[in-house]
Amino acid sequence: MKPGYEQIYKRPETLLPKRMHYCPGCFHSTIHKIIMEIVEEWDIQDKVIGVCPVGCSVFAYDYLDIDMQEAAHGRAAAVATGIKRMLPDKIVFSYQGDGDLAAIGTAETIHACNRGENFTFIFINNGIYGMTGGQMAPTTLEGQKTTTSPYGREPATTGMPIKMSELVSQLISVAYVERVSCNTPANTRKAKRAIEKAFKIQMKGLGTTFIEVVSNCPSNWKCTPEESLEWIKEKALPYFPLGVFKEPAKEEVE
Repeated sequence: MKPGYEQIYKRPETLLPKRMHYCPGCFHSTIHKIIMEIVEEWDIQDKVIGVCPVGCSVFAYDYLDIDMQEAAHGRAAAVATGIKRMLPDKIVFSYQGDGDLAAIGTAETIHACNRGENFTFIFINNGIYGMTGGQMAPTTLEGQKTTTSPYGREPATTGMPIKMSELVSQLISVAYVERVSCNTPANTRKAKRAIEKAFKIQMKGLGTTFIEVVSNCPSNWKCTPEESLEWIKEKALPYFPLGVFKEPAKEEVE
């Protein structure tokens, strides 16, 4: 470090020093960073197990220096259920996109939540299939153009975008649901606090925890990273509002 300079950020040692494959501006790298900051700050590297999806974050195990398990498309909740039941003292999370969690994995998601499986969903909602060419996803906004909705999503034929946080928060055995984003520094800090809270609730054995991150996809949205932040603010957040949808009593968590 140059003389006279102060280091204000240090890369978590649990985030492996590899060049990430994510497109410029994508939130995956930011979310990976805050997860690994929690792991390092809590000193729980040997106590955390993540489950990778099929999607853009299929190679998350190349970057997160913790035990990871790959799951078939949509089956991360089923895999996380098995891991948590076999190793109940571990902190287990699935890391899934909207196509993985809310389309092909809908059944696994809903039934794991309904059973109150004691692990944490980290749900990345960018409103599109990112890895396979930009097709319409369950969370694609009304009027949003994709490769399979070139004139914009039409609710009369494809239905309205699914609001997963609102949906799973209605299930009795779900303990905590919060929707966050990383579109600003302040919101990124809130996202980190939400994941920390989810892990704490999981450690208390209170039920399923579900963190939805409203994310971006500059490449498939056909825009710059800066423009994608404006899209989130102007289009995504009015339909997917940030906030806590369900949480246990404060004394149960502390």
